Amino acid sequence: MTVTLAPVPRRLASLVRIEHTVFALPFAYVGAFLAVDGWPGLASVFWITVAMVGARTLAMALNRLVDAELDARNPRTATRELPSGALTRVQVLGLSAAALAVFLVAISQLDPIVRLLWPIPVAMFVVYPYLKRFTWLCHFWLGACLALAPIGAWLAVSGTAPWEAWAIGGAVLLWVAGFDLFYSLFDLEHDRDEGLHSWAVRFGERGVFRGARALHVGAVALLVAAGVGLDVGVLYWLGVVATAGLLAYEHSIVRPGDLHRLDAAFFTLNGVISVVFFAFVALDVLV
Repeated sequence: MTVTLAPVPRRLASLVRIEHTVFALPFAYVGAFLAVDGWPGLASVFWITVAMVGARTLAMALNRLVDAELDARNPRTATRELPSGALTRVQVLGLSAAALAVFLVAISQLDPIVRLLWPIPVAMFVVYPYLKRFTWLCHFWLGACLALAPIGAWLAVSGTAPWEAWAIGGAVLLWVAGFDLFYSLFDLEHDRDEGLHSWAVRFGERGVFRGARALHVGAVALLVAAGVGLDVGVLYWLGVVATAGLLAYEHSIVRPGDLHRLDAAFFTLNGVISVVFFAFVALDVLV
């Protein structure tokens, strides 16, 4: 029986999980809307969106390239496009080059300061996939990569990044690092066998839950701090409450020894969190 592969564009989209852009993109909009305390303009929103898609595609493609051999030895990831042979390294390198070009074109349409700072996120994307070979702090580096979304968007529309922008970015860092601790549980045994580093390998399953809980409390605290510094209304605070409630629910559906809902906690709820918080911010500054 002949197996028909999906068209290359569809395989490339699957490679980078394009749908997971929802994790960071709403927080980029949060940064842009809060920077001007209103609607930042259609052009800014469009080019921020294009830049975010380009940056995330580049980051994921580089991650898949660096981790291809590790993925091939991991039963959970062996069917991914590169280890399975559905895509070639040349194709993924081509996607990386195209994503970088899209990112550079997009930021050229935004505030001049982001045109100067573009090597920073690109360097962070290159470094990230190597970190688990050396340190269990890799989760924080991933969080820092996504924290660039609100900070970069704030810069892109205003040319400045006050401490409130960094507080929002810090909240994203802790939020992402916290749910990435959960993600590390998927590969706990494989990482141990390969000599890789993660919070789960270093502190065990219970340590993951304690660490994620502390990080998510810190994320909410930073959202509160940013709100105190900004001229926000009640809808912003309802967004913080909703975020805290969703994080609490996330922690309630998985527990040590009971991980059957881990997929829902990682993928579904965290996508909802970013969209919900942005919706409240947008309503707060626009209404």
